[in-house]
Amino acid sequence: MIEDQVNKDYSHQPVLFSEVLDAMQIRPDGVYVDGTFGRGGHARAILELLNEQGRLIVMDKDPQAINTAKQQFSEDKRVTVIHDDYAQMSRHIDSLGLRNLVDGILLDLGVSSPQLDDARRGFSFQNNGPLDMRMNTEQGETAADWIMAASEKEIADVLWQLGEERYSRRIARRIVEFRQQQLISDTATLATIITDCVPAAKEKKHPATRSFQAIRMRINHELDHVTEVLNSVFDILKIGGRLLVISFHSLEDRLVKRFIKKHSTAPSLPRGLPLREQDIKVNVRLKAIGKAIRAGAKELMQNPRSRSAVLRIAERIS
Repeated sequence: MIEDQVNKDYSHQPVLFSEVLDAMQIRPDGVYVDGTFGRGGHARAILELLNEQGRLIVMDKDPQAINTAKQQFSEDKRVTVIHDDYAQMSRHIDSLGLRNLVDGILLDLGVSSPQLDDARRGFSFQNNGPLDMRMNTEQGETAADWIMAASEKEIADVLWQLGEERYSRRIARRIVEFRQQQLISDTATLATIITDCVPAAKEKKHPATRSFQAIRMRINHELDHVTEVLNSVFDILKIGGRLLVISFHSLEDRLVKRFIKKHSTAPSLPRGLPLREQDIKVNVRLKAIGKAIRAGAKELMQNPRSRSAVLRIAERIS
């Protein structure tokens, strides 16, 4: 396994670590993009497998992640560090003169463990902190800004559509009532409001889980950005290049699954059409590589957060 070739002394090993490295089929002189650097677990492993001609581009919208990348790779000429959202990947690849020259793209979607564990970021209700939730803390509205300004209908729609929260209307109504009397500016206050609206007997996990996830996705426009980067992969990857996406949310995974299916499956012809399928030129651009991959029992024991991770892989063929 490729896992045995890389340095094991990482303080944080990301999900599906060996599965990603195996599926990427890394060429020592290849060009690779890690669009979600996080704290660099995958990126460091990829770099270990590159020679002096290889190249690694790392991106992240989180300033803390970018600071980590600069500290780790400032002396390595093979590495380019970019502070931006992965939705802007194609533009940066063009500026580097690497259009259609990339051997592999990795996207590890969602929020990272360091972001969840830092109460100051406001992603988690486990420890109280400011209700921020921005992945890029240098721009955009915070979750508190949005919660205090959004209409009851907008809040309910976000909780239902992005969080599949069955009590979305009740929660939205209570948020609007509460904010008329008091600011909602920290995670504990919001979590308490939500918890009071959800019958305890109905929940196996914390009742605020789905709502916090939905609000985070809304604040960071996550589904829109996933769609943007997927639509740009044919401007980035070379023929034979691979796209690897790890999703933690069913809506994100659905976007990835549909994208791969759309570009890897020839459309069926209507019955009775006086043509054979082989007579029609069909532009199939991707090949799905295997089935969706999930964490094994060993990883689930070591990292419970990996239970929701789904890895999908596709290769550009035209």
